[in-house]
Amino acid sequence: MKTNTLGLPIEETKQLITDLNVLLANFQVYYQNLRGLHWNIRGKRFFDLHIKFEELYNDSQLKIDEIAERVLTLGGVPLHTFSDYIEANQLEVGKNISNDEKAVQLVIQSLASLLQIERKILEASGEINDEGTNAMMSGFITEQEKTIWMMNAWLDQ
Repeated sequence: MKTNTLGLPIEETKQLITDLNVLLANFQVYYQNLRGLHWNIRGKRFFDLHIKFEELYNDSQLKIDEIAERVLTLGGVPLHTFSDYIEANQLEVGKNISNDEKAVQLVIQSLASLLQIERKILEASGEINDEGTNAMMSGFITEQEKTIWMMNAWLDQ
C-alpha cells in the first residue's frame, strides 16, 4: 500500500479530501445562513439571538479555516468558490428568516446535517488511522451535539 508523507494511504486520503471539501462547502453555507439570521432576527428575543448567532458564525469561520487547512495538510486543494459551495451543499438555505423559532430550527437542522457529514469523515479517518482528521471531527461533533441540545432546550423541546 502506497502512503503519503504523513504515512496515510494515498487512495483513501484522496476520498477523505473529497469528503472534507463537502464539509467545507456545507460549513460555508451554514456560516452564511448564520450571518443572515444575525442580520434579520426580529422580536423580543432579538438581543439574545443576535449575539448567539454572531458567536456561532465566528466559531464557524474558525472551523472553515481548520477544515481548509486540513485539506491542504492532506495534500488537497480546498474548495473556495461560491459555485463549488452551492454544488456540494446539502443544507437548507435560510433566506429572510426573522422569526426566532424558525431561526433556531434552521440552526438545529443545519448542525444535524453537518453531524452526518462529520460522522462519515470520522469513520473514514478512523479506518486509515488519520488521527489529525479524527481529532478534528471528534471535537466538532462534541461541540455541535451540545449546541443542538441547547437550541432544543431554548425551543423547550
